[in-house]
Amino acid sequence: MDRYPLNREGLSLMDVITAMLTRRSEHHLVDPAPSDEEFAYLLKVAATAPDHGLLRPWRWVLIRGDDRSELGACFAEEAPAERRSQAAAKVQRAPLLASLVFTPAQGHKVPEWEQLAATSAMTNSLMLLLHTRGFGSIWRTGAAVRSAHVRQLLGLKGEENLLGWLYIGTPRANPARRRRSLCDVSSRLSQLSLHR
Repeated sequence: MDRYPLNREGLSLMDVITAMLTRRSEHHLVDPAPSDEEFAYLLKVAATAPDHGLLRPWRWVLIRGDDRSELGACFAEEAPAERRSQAAAKVQRAPLLASLVFTPAQGHKVPEWEQLAATSAMTNSLMLLLHTRGFGSIWRTGAAVRSAHVRQLLGLKGEENLLGWLYIGTPRANPARRRRSLCDVSSRLSQLSLHR
């Protein structure tokens, strides 16, 4: 039996279509964030996303509490002098910053682009799972993903790349989420008909 079959309010988890149509990138996040245990559980579920060779070419570095200030200091080092305090404060936008590290398997028959696609699929699944549990998230990138100081802080190895951070917490405003309107995909859809 699932360890977390219900959301934090004891309600049944929403269906996949509702989750996909109501999830938003959340800019204002507060406590609580998922515990380490809950994050690990959701990651196990997200890791079932398509992944040729089951390489799991990724890892996460979780940053919480006062440890966020160390990351903020790295952000400030990379910013122009007049924007350093603003850059350092970015890490306070959420109680949990989950750093996504791409760790491609070198010399593997699965090409690197496909490993990156698997990492993106897993991350999208994780964001949807967080949403179903009442948490909000936003995937943030920027110049800091290439920072030598950030790489050192997070312990990245030479072949690894930082793909950004999931800022995770509870949405500050919790309005009823309207379902997104479905877009017209007809111009993006064709059918090969060689034999008529």
